[in-house]
Amino acid sequence: MKFELVELKRLSGKKATIYSLLIDNEEETLFDKFIEENDEQFSEEIDSIFETIKKIGNQHGNSRNFFKENEGKLGDLICALYDTPNSNLRLYCIRLGNAVIILGGGGHKPKDITAFQEDKTLKDANYILRTFSHLLHQKMLEGDIYWQGDMELDGNLIIDTDE
Repeated sequence: MKFELVELKRLSGKKATIYSLLIDNEEETLFDKFIEENDEQFSEEIDSIFETIKKIGNQHGNSRNFFKENEGKLGDLICALYDTPNSNLRLYCIRLGNAVIILGGGGHKPKDITAFQEDKTLKDANYILRTFSHLLHQKMLEGDIYWQGDMELDGNLIIDTDE
């Protein structure tokens, strides 16, 4: 599997840099796919998610009040982005420090399920980010990916597990 970390310049700002992932040379990031798959049925929630991400990027940075933390294993930094109260959408992301988030995918979480593992779409979206989080951690320890200042990642932003 090949992961490419891509900055979403349209959402990044002076307080946080926003990234998403391209998987296996696809043309759309995980975040773009999330929008495309959910915009028709959940347009108000999608609008709310965009507004929240813009606030993170331009006004507040990665303030904890925007995230439901611990949506993965301890230490993998997987969160769900909060949107409007009583929303049915979950967008999973990796929260790195105060100024970087990596947006993944997600989907509809029906009210009748209590854990994301009960829904294949949510489980798959979460586990892709878990895999990437582990790989990112390794690449940062090895120095292949590193912090550029306080708000950006630099280095080889492509991780290919097949190499």
